[in-house]
Amino acid sequence: MQVAVVTFDGFNELDSFIASALINRCRKDGLEAFITTPTPVVTSMNGVEVTGQRPMEFVTEAEVVLIGSGVKARDVVEDDRLIARLRLDPSRQLIGAQCSGALVLARLGLLADMPACTDVKTRPFVEAHGVTVLDTPFHAEGNIATAGGCLASQYLATWVMTRTLGEDAARGVLDYVSPVGENRETVERALSAVRSGESVLR
Repeated sequence: MQVAVVTFDGFNELDSFIASALINRCRKDGLEAFITTPTPVVTSMNGVEVTGQRPMEFVTEAEVVLIGSGVKARDVVEDDRLIARLRLDPSRQLIGAQCSGALVLARLGLLADMPACTDVKTRPFVEAHGVTVLDTPFHAEGNIATAGGCLASQYLATWVMTRTLGEDAARGVLDYVSPVGENRETVERALSAVRSGESVLR
């Protein structure tokens, strides 16, 4: 199973790298994430240049697509040609968005009547699309999920690991990366956030 971590120019490192790093600890189980970019090289909001591992067209074949956030999210949603390259299908793909990535999902019409999570700065722009923004770090309905707050990217990754490989796989990864002495609290917090954020419609 392949995961496209969509990473635009001006991206937030925490969003793309945390999700990608956690998911890639499941390679042995057949789940692998790739930084997916619209251009060969993108530059983060803090000036870090990253070479994409997959081109944007990879989103059509990936089983999971995570839309990262960044300081140029509003430019992204106004770029019709770029948006047209994001051909996503929630009937066969898990689709998640981190912070301002929710603005991209709104632009694509994928949120419909679903409420979403996003960051404080992006909130009014997501609401302008008629989307209700929740004061929670994670929410999912069916095959679509959103997370709000940079460190909530661990919840998005937990959702992906749980939905594709099961809770035990997610527990193993979270336990390994937890701060020493805080393993149980870290694992349970992430799993609890995902459980409470998932809709009964699933």
